[in-house]
Order: sequence, then C-alpha cells, then structure tokens
Amino acid sequence: MKRILLLLVMLTVSAYLAIAFTWLNHTPPGQLVKQVKIVVEDSARTCFITPEEATALLKRNRLYPMGKNTDSIRCKAIEETLEKNAFIENAECYKTPSGNLCIYIKQRLPILRVMSASGLDYYIDDKGHSMPGGSHAAHLPVATGTIDKKMAEGPLYQLAQLLNDDDFWKRQVEQIHVTSEGEIELVPQVGNHILFLGKPVYIEEKLDRIRTFYTKGLSRVGWNKYSRISVEFDNQVICKRHSTNK
Repeated sequence: MKRILLLLVMLTVSAYLAIAFTWLNHTPPGQLVKQVKIVVEDSARTCFITPEEATALLKRNRLYPMGKNTDSIRCKAIEETLEKNAFIENAECYKTPSGNLCIYIKQRLPILRVMSASGLDYYIDDKGHSMPGGSHAAHLPVATGTIDKKMAEGPLYQLAQLLNDDDFWKRQVEQIHVTSEGEIELVPQVGNHILFLGKPVYIEEKLDRIRTFYTKGLSRVGWNKYSRISVEFDNQVICKRHSTNK
C-alpha cells in the first residue's frame, strides 16, 4: 500500500512539474519580449563572463531577443551559442508569461592558474579541464615551472582540488612549482620556507604530514627557522635550516 501511495505521489509531482514548465514557457501569441534578464552564477566568486558580455555575444550571433516576437525566440539556439563560450559551463533560457526572457548562466570555476616555463598561461577548472587565461583575474594558487597539459590536468588538478577543499591550505599555499624533474614544491604565504613534496604521489598523505609538523613543530620553534621542509620520503619530515652565513 505504501509503495502504491509513493508511486501516486511521484506521478502527481511529475505531472505538476510538467504542467508548470509548460505554463512557464507559454506566452500569448504575438507578444514581444519586454525584458531580457541574464543571471550569472558565482559572480561574487569569479567573473569570467558578465551579463554584458553574454548580451554582446548574443547580439553578434543575431540572437538577442529584446523586442522580438516571443514565438520566434529559439531558446535552444541561445543556450547552445552561449555554451560555446570557453568560460560558460551551462546556460538555460526560458520565456515567462509576462513577456520576459530569462537566461541563467553557470560559469566554469577555475581552481588553479598555470603559467608554465614554456610561456603558456591558462586555468584548470574544477572538473580538471583547461580553460583560457587572459586578462580575467582570479585569486588562485599559481603553478609555475615545467608543466605540460598532462601534468596540469592530472597531478596538479588533484593537488589544486585538495588545496581548494581545505580552508587551511587554501589560505596557505600561493604557488606550486614543478621542477624539471617533475617534482613539486609549494610556496606558502606564511613562513619563509619551501615545502618539498617530491614526485606527485600520495599527495594527501604528504599534506597531512606537513600540517602535523606545522602544529607540533613550527608552532614551537617558529615559522622562519627552516628554509626547506621536505616530505618526499615516507613517514619522514626533513628540514633544512636557514644559513647563518650572510
């Protein structure tokens, strides 16, 4: 009996949503678009695409709907055109009964900026894919050194995810450097030292080991005592003191 009731509820909800969606996209015949509303998600966090830029993109493709008959508006064409933009992950377009056209844009979210020794400048997004660099600024860790796309979209993406998901590391690491041997160094914002991870394996365990050393070691001796802190080898933290020779 409970399964039957649950099925009836699900069917009722599905029917309601279908009717609501149809009603939302229904407009009286011959009605003109009175207003175009473009909303960009996560604008406070990053700003790779603005409503003004989206408007300009639609105008260039002769798809900007202001003043046009609602019957002639092709929402699918608008969505597909916007999604061709390298900074847009998804776009949704719908009409309202009052004659407005709403466009909802989801930006791609970068979590790492890559500035390789070969001169390439681009971002890695939260899905692990590269996206263009350019004039748009984002407060992200910067990866430098010997970096190809395989390294950027693989180990560096995984490292950037770990940093981005942890408030402590998100605040602490400002630069990731890849040596010519493919080893990783981190440049922290606090402390006059380099964190050496070695090869990009067991990265999460290495970060945990550094955090423990920060808590139990550096908190007592001071953040500027060492010039290099290495967790390259298993179960070890090897520190090199700053030279006293000036």
